[in-house]
Amino acid sequence: MKFGVIGLGSFGFYIAKTLFELGEDVLAIDKDKERVDSMKNFSSHAVHMEAADKENLQAVGIQEMDVVIISLGPDMEGSILAVHYLSGMHIKRIIAKALSEDHAKILEAVGATDVIYPERDMAVKTALKLSNPNVLESLPLSSGIEIREIAPPEEFIGKNLRELDLINRFEIQVIAVKGLVPERTTIVPKADFVIKDSDVLVVIGPKKQLKRISSM
Repeated sequence: MKFGVIGLGSFGFYIAKTLFELGEDVLAIDKDKERVDSMKNFSSHAVHMEAADKENLQAVGIQEMDVVIISLGPDMEGSILAVHYLSGMHIKRIIAKALSEDHAKILEAVGATDVIYPERDMAVKTALKLSNPNVLESLPLSSGIEIREIAPPEEFIGKNLRELDLINRFEIQVIAVKGLVPERTTIVPKADFVIKDSDVLVVIGPKKQLKRISSM
C-alpha cells in the first residue's frame, strides 16, 4: 500500500518510520526542513513543503496514496485545510490527529474518515495500567464492553475455567490464553483448561466487571 504522512512531529515521524520498516511505500511531508532530512532514511520519499496547499499536494502525487495520515501538531487550520483538499481528491482513507472534540468534529465534517487522539489515548491507557496493574492491553468496544489482556490474579492460578466460572460470577468470557511457558496461544479454551501463572488471559466483558477482576 501507499501511505502519505503529513506532519513529521513525534507522532508523524514514528508512524512513517514504522510503516516504512514494515515494507510499505511512504511519502513523508513537512514544512520543517530538519524534520524532512531526518526522514530520508525512513521513507520512500521525503518532501519539504507547506502541506496545507492544494497545488503542493497534487504536485507530489498525494492523490495516488491509499491512506494519508495528517498530524500537524497545534496547526488546526492547516490540518482542516489538508483534510478538505484530500477529501476532494477522493482518497479512500484520511486519518487525522485531533486536538479537541471540536477539532475532531470539523475534521470529520470536511472529510476525515478516521480521527485519532494519540495523547488522550495514551493518557487513558497509562492511567488504566496504573489503576489496574494486572491489565496489559485493552481494546474498548461499544456499550461499555472491552477486550483486555490481563495477568491472571493469584486466585486463578492452578484452577480450570469450569472452577472459576467467570461467566456466572463476573459476566466475563475468556476468549484466548497466551501461554508464555511453553509459548502457545489457545483460542477459546475449553472448560478444563488450567490457568498457570505464566499465562496471559484475553477476556471480554463489561468494563465494570473487568475492573473487578483486574484489581483482584
